[in-house]
Amino acid sequence: MFVGRKDILDRLDGLWRKTVPSLVTIRGRRRIGKSTLVEEFARQSADHFIAIEGQAPGKGVTNKTQLNVFVEQLSSQTDAPSVRVTGWLQAFQLLANALPPDGRTVVLLDEISWMGGYDAAFPGMLKTAWDRMFKKRSNLVLVLCGSVSSWIAENILNGTGFVGRDSLDFIVEELPLSVCKAFWGRGADRVPMHEMLDILSITGGVPKYLEEIDTSISSEENIRRLCFTREGILFRDFNQIFSQIFGQKSETRKAILRAIAHGSRSAAEIAELMGIERNGHLLEHLTELELAGFIAKDGGINPCTGQDGRIVRYRLKDNYSRFYLHHIEPNASAIEKGLFQYGSLSGLKGWNAIKGLQFENLVVSNFKSLLPILGIDGASLVSAAPYRRNGTDSRKGVQVDLLLQTKTTAYVVEIKRREEIGAEVADEINSKVEAVGFRSGVATRTAIVYDGTLDPKIRTDQMLDFVIPVDRLFL
Repeated sequence: MFVGRKDILDRLDGLWRKTVPSLVTIRGRRRIGKSTLVEEFARQSADHFIAIEGQAPGKGVTNKTQLNVFVEQLSSQTDAPSVRVTGWLQAFQLLANALPPDGRTVVLLDEISWMGGYDAAFPGMLKTAWDRMFKKRSNLVLVLCGSVSSWIAENILNGTGFVGRDSLDFIVEELPLSVCKAFWGRGADRVPMHEMLDILSITGGVPKYLEEIDTSISSEENIRRLCFTREGILFRDFNQIFSQIFGQKSETRKAILRAIAHGSRSAAEIAELMGIERNGHLLEHLTELELAGFIAKDGGINPCTGQDGRIVRYRLKDNYSRFYLHHIEPNASAIEKGLFQYGSLSGLKGWNAIKGLQFENLVVSNFKSLLPILGIDGASLVSAAPYRRNGTDSRKGVQVDLLLQTKTTAYVVEIKRREEIGAEVADEINSKVEAVGFRSGVATRTAIVYDGTLDPKIRTDQMLDFVIPVDRLFL
C-alpha cells in the first residue's frame, strides 16, 4: 500500500512542466519509504521507470562489484547489453543510450552512497554524465536516493561540481499520525487508541514497520511477533541498518544512541558518559546520526532572552531505536535462542517509564499537527523543541516537554500518557511557566496532549488553555 507524501508527490509532478530535465536528491532514514515514493511518482505520472540500486556494503564488495550490479540491473530493465564496463562514465553512457526516445522517464539511482562509495571519482563522473548525456534529454527526472544523507550532502548537494544543478532536495520524514492510521485498514475505527499508540510508540511513523502490522491480531501479539522472536523484523533491523549505513563507524554511533536513550544530552554530557573527548570526531558522528534521521538536535530560541539557545541537546528521536536499546537488546540472547518469555508490554522491565518517553517523543515528532489546534500560523513559528535548563544556586531547573514559540507567544505543552491523569498536572504546568521566566512582552499559553483518563476539573475549571486528547492528532 502507499499512503501520504502528497506534498512531495505534487512537487515532483510539477517538474514535468519544465522544458529541461531535472536532477532530484531524496534523503532519509532506512525503511522510511524513499524508493517506494519514487516508484509511486513514476507510476502516477511517468511513461517509463528505471531503478538501479547500489550493492549493500559487505565482505568482498568492490567498485567492480558495483559496476557489474549496475549493468545487470540496467540490462534486465532495458535493451542495454550486459557487457563489462571498466568505469562509471562508461556505465552512465550505457544508461543514457538505453533511455527511451519518447515519453516521460524517471531514473532512480538508489542507495547512491553504496554505488559510488568505492570510487572517489564517482561524483565527478556523475556530474560529467549529467552535463554531457542526461541534461540533453527532455522529459527526464533523475533521482539520486540514499540513506547515508551525509554522503549525498557532501558529494552532491555541497559538491562544487553540482552547485545549481539539482532541482529539488527532499528529506523524507516519518509519516504523521493522521496517515499512520491507514495501516490498520478499514477496521481502524474499531481498534482502541491505546493499541495503536502501543505500536506507534515503538515503530513511529516508519512505513516499512507499519506495513508489517497484522490487523487481525492484538497490538500485544504484533509486538511479540515483531520484536521478541528471532524472525521478527524489529529484532533484526537495528544492527542491519547500522551496519549497512555506517559500516566501521556503526559501533561508535550505537554507543552514542545508548548515551541518549534515557533522555536528551549535550555533546559535552555525551562525551563524558562515553569516556571520550568532545571534539570534531564526536560532532561528526552526531551530525551524521542527525542527517540519517536517528537523532534530533534540540536547540531553539531561549525563552528568557529571545536569542538562540546556548546549549544544544541531542535527542534520540527514532522511537524504534530507543525501544530496541531498552527492551530488545538486553534480551537479545534469550530471543535468539527462542527462550524469551513475553507476556505483555506491562510486564517489560521499566515499561511504564519508557512508554511515557516514547509517547512524548511521538507527539514531539508530530508537533506540526498541533499548530492548527493551538491556532498557530506555521509561518509565524520561530522555535519548536523540548526545553530543559539545569538548576543552579540562584535559579530553579525546569523541563518542558515541548515549547512552541512565535515572536509574541510561547506555548508550554505537557505530554502525558497515563491511565489516570490528576488535576495536579495543571499545577505542574503552571509552575513550569513561572520557573522558565519568560522575557517581558511574551504572552504564555498552557496545553496538555494526553492519552488516558483526565481529571474533568482540568476542563471545567479551565485550569489550562488547551486540553488535547491525542486522538485529535489522528484526524
